[in-house]
Parts: sequence; structure tokens; C-alpha cells
Amino acid sequence: MCGIAGFIGLGDESDLRNMIGRIAYRGPDGRGVFFEDGVGLAHARLAIIDISLGANQPMTSSSGRYLIVFNGEIYNFKELKALVPKYPFKTESDTEVILALFEAFGYKAIERLDGMFAFALYDMQEKKLVLARDRFGKKPLYWARFGNTLLFGSELNALRAHPAFRKELDAASLHKYLFFEYVPTPHTMLKDVYKLEPASCLIYDGVSITKHRFWKLLHERIGTETFGEATEHLDGLMNVAVSKRLMSDRPVGIFLSGGIDSSAVAYYAQKNFGRAIPTFSIGFEERTFDESSYARAVAKHLGTEHHEMMVTSRSVKEALEHVGDMLDEPLADPSVVPTQLLSKFTSNDVTVVLGGDGGDELFSGYPMFQADVLARWYQYLPRFMHRLLLAGLSVLPVQHGNMSIDFKIQKFLKGFEVPERYRHQQWLSSFSASNQHLLCFSPPGDVYEDINRYLEESDAGTSEQQRDYVYLRTYLMDDILVKVDRASMRHGLEVRAPFLDTAVVEFVSTLPASFKQRGFTTKRILKAMMRGKIPDEIIDRPKKGFGIPLAQWLSSDLRSLCESVLSSEEVAKSGLFRSPYIEQLKRDHFLKRRNNYKELWTLMVFQMWYHKWFSLP
Repeated sequence: MCGIAGFIGLGDESDLRNMIGRIAYRGPDGRGVFFEDGVGLAHARLAIIDISLGANQPMTSSSGRYLIVFNGEIYNFKELKALVPKYPFKTESDTEVILALFEAFGYKAIERLDGMFAFALYDMQEKKLVLARDRFGKKPLYWARFGNTLLFGSELNALRAHPAFRKELDAASLHKYLFFEYVPTPHTMLKDVYKLEPASCLIYDGVSITKHRFWKLLHERIGTETFGEATEHLDGLMNVAVSKRLMSDRPVGIFLSGGIDSSAVAYYAQKNFGRAIPTFSIGFEERTFDESSYARAVAKHLGTEHHEMMVTSRSVKEALEHVGDMLDEPLADPSVVPTQLLSKFTSNDVTVVLGGDGGDELFSGYPMFQADVLARWYQYLPRFMHRLLLAGLSVLPVQHGNMSIDFKIQKFLKGFEVPERYRHQQWLSSFSASNQHLLCFSPPGDVYEDINRYLEESDAGTSEQQRDYVYLRTYLMDDILVKVDRASMRHGLEVRAPFLDTAVVEFVSTLPASFKQRGFTTKRILKAMMRGKIPDEIIDRPKKGFGIPLAQWLSSDLRSLCESVLSSEEVAKSGLFRSPYIEQLKRDHFLKRRNNYKELWTLMVFQMWYHKWFSLP
């Protein structure tokens, strides 16, 4: 895991060093640069595979034709190495295997790579730059073109260091952020700056840019396996997915929350590790948010070497106040803070960790999928009963607990303001398109266009498959994976996601919806697979996210921060939002008239980011 940066066009070596210097925390084990005739590639290395100095980057192919800076891991690099037996390898690294494949197969080499990756490769012969990103967008890759200069980097902070870079807020992306709580790919919060799409490569020849899609997820069911056969098949795939992600020349561990996803990863890891594998979890003082007892139960059952840290509310609140410093783009998921604290704790003992990310998206595990069942019933109710429910909601006492009943009902009913294909995002959203008219001076535009694009590109034949595909391409990629990447890489920690193994995703995506969800039972096949492997209490307990009592804190310990960041004076500096509307949001929340924590936090994160990018020098 590393950080990469570079440019083609105007600039010098000092610009290149400044770019990689901005993200040096992503690679604490060394830095390298290449600069020649307007071509600059830079690398900050976190050494995982072949930790010798000989594997440092930028790395050049044996013929001298290709030069690469690479971030990620290629899990099938040993198998791929066998395809090029005559290549004169100098290292044992996966990076050099990519170069060897390009020497043998040209640009088609990308299609053979199985792993998480973002890399920049320069073709000395054809004078072309190739940028590539893995199938699920696990690793970040930003790019921008200003005049005849193309910039790229693992984070926006790297691009910002180049003198050609221009920072201008993109109004359309602001509205997308308010709707999604993150900026969906390929957009960024800045005009003319982009995230490379997953499973894609970009080729720049100094004049024109072309893009190529090297993989597509297919949903058509080929096999006719029974539920039991599919469960056994998935068991085999997960065993392989986890075992190959234990490959490392540095210490390996597991993020263990006590939920079924991370517990499943821990089970297969312990099965293949050969000795007690280290597991890591954090607990919270607030009992309604604490899952540490479940993590301990799994660790004891599996016989792992368990490490646990209790987090005080004070430490979380202090981290929340500085969340803007961690993010290169606004991300309103408050769980980035406990993820960062867990990563810091874990990095004291290991350099590589496996996590359960992707399990909810693959196996229909979110509470919103259960809400789909209720939604089908609700739609058949007569209109007068809808009005009665709305009236009843108005008399419920407002609570600031973790997903209180009044908050759930409020969000559920909000979903029926939009067509069904947008309902899930409406449930997740802070500001719907209608609310943005009240908040913003500029009109919101089409906040649904990215959802429509993913629905059009998918071959999904059922509404459930379409829903799951959109989750993979939006919430998972641009919230969950971004959160984990930024939080972990701040502390030089590599996180791997076995559930996002290509073979696992391709198999699960073809399964009937009933294999994943039946009624209110979610993750059906995953639960069946893990029955007898981990404690039943872990399998059968309700899902609980990696949350913090933010609604409560915004009315107490974090109220002063909220008042300061969202003061009329601060809001007026950007000229983007209507202060009276924000003041009403604050008053209603503080007086417990309405739980507005999502709206307030989304605005606070943006304001902290905006101050960092546009108010500071």
C-alpha cells in the first residue's frame, strides 16, 4: 500500500517532490521520484511484499520501455509470474510482475490483474501515460488536466501541490455531496478534477485522453445450484479469498467488530494462518454503541490473539473536531473517526489487516433492505392511513439515541417522496433535492444522474440486483472504502477486503435474491455458511453499525463546535447556503423538536473542508 503522484506536462522535480510530500504518510518506508522531459512519477512506499530496497519505486521494466508507480496488492502475482518465465526478474514484488506482463501482453495486461490497485505507468516508446484502477474502486486515483498538463495522485492533496492546479468549487458536486453525503465517482468537489472510474484505465498521449473499461460485473445466473450447494460453493470461495490475502512480508491481523462479516473473515483467517492470528477491536463508553463483548466472544471462540482498546467519548469528540484534516474531500460518515482510532491502535502491532467491508452490499445486509419489505406493505395502505402515520410521527417524542424509532419512521416516510429506484438513496440522504432548494442559493440540478448511469450500465435483471449493484458503485465505493482508506493510510496500515474478491463478487451477484434475503432475514446464505463456525449469538443478533452518539453530542459536548462552524458569519463566507434555514436546523435539534444530526454533520464536514481548502493559504 502506498501513495502515488505525478504529472505529464509543465513542472519540475521540485513540484513532483512537493506532490508526493503532501501524502507521504501513505508510504512511510521510503520515497522515490522519476523526472525527465516533462514526465514526473513519484511514489511513497509502504513495504508489504518484498520489503527489500530493490523493490522500491518508480520501477522500470527490463527493456526500459515501461515505468510504473503502483499502489495496492496483486493477489495472483505468483500465478501471473509463471506466464512470463523468460522475464529477467530482479525482485520478488508484484510491481515487477505488472511490468513483465506489459512487456509480454501490452495494455491487455491489466485484465489479468486480480487485486486492489491504482497505478500510473508510462510507456517510454509510445510516450503515453496509463492510469488504472481496480474493479471495485478499492484504491483511490484522482486526475485532472489543466491546459497541456495532466496531474494524478492517490489523493487530492497531492494534485493541489502542483502549480498548474486550479481549485474551483464544482456547484453540481456540492449538491451531490449534500444528497449522498459524499461525492460520487467520477466527480470531485472541484471543477475539472475527477476520480478514475473503477475497472477502468485512462490513456493520455500528451494531446488526447481515452478511457477503456477492462471488466464488467455480470448478473446472469449460469449454474443451477441449490441453496445448500451454493452455500458450500461460497464457503470454498471465501476460504481462498481470505487465505490469499494473508500473503505478506509484514505482520497481519484482522479488524474484528463482533458482527458476522468481520467474524467470518476472522474464522477463515484463523483457519489458514497456522497460529493465533491477531485481532483488533475498540469499545465505547456509551453502552448502546459498544460491541466489544461480541468481538471478545468471537476471539475466544476462534482462539485468536485479541487486542482491545476502550475509547473514551472525549477522544472521539476531539477527533471529530479535526476530521476535516483527515479528508481530502468532504465525507459525512462520522464512523471515519472510530475507524481512524482503530487503525491507529492496530498499526502499533501489524502493518496489514483484513476487514469485513463489502458483506452488507453483497448479502443485502443493511436495515434499508428490511425496510424494502415494509415499503411493499406500506404502498398498499390507503392514503388516509399514510396521513395518520404522518400525524402520529408529529406527536412522538424526539430522541437522540442510536437510530431512535422517531428517526427511523421519519427517514422511512421520506423515501416515498421519490420514485422507487431512488428510495434507498433518499433513505440514506441528508438533504433531498426538495430540501436543497431551501438550503442552497443555487438549484440542485439532477442529483439522481449517477444512480441512473449505474442502472443503465448494469445488466441486472431484477430490482434486487439493480439495488445491490448501485450500492456497490456508490455507498460502498465512495463512502465505506474511502473512509477505510483515508483512516488506515493515515497510520501506514493496509486494509484488505476478502468479500470484494473478484470470484466472490461474481458468484454472489448471480445468486437469486431469496438466497440473500427472505422477508426480514438478511444475509441468509452468509448466516447459513457461518452456522457452526462462529457463535450463534453473532449470527442471529441484529446488525449494528460502527456508530457514535453524534446526535446526542451535537446537543451537548459538540454544540459549541456546531455553533461555531455553522455560525451565520462562517456560512456567509462561502455564499452557498441560506443561514436562516441552517439556524432553524440547529434550533430544532437543540430543542429536540427534530433529530437533525445528519443534516448538521453533513454541513459541518463541508464547512471544515471548505475552510481548509479555500480560506487557508
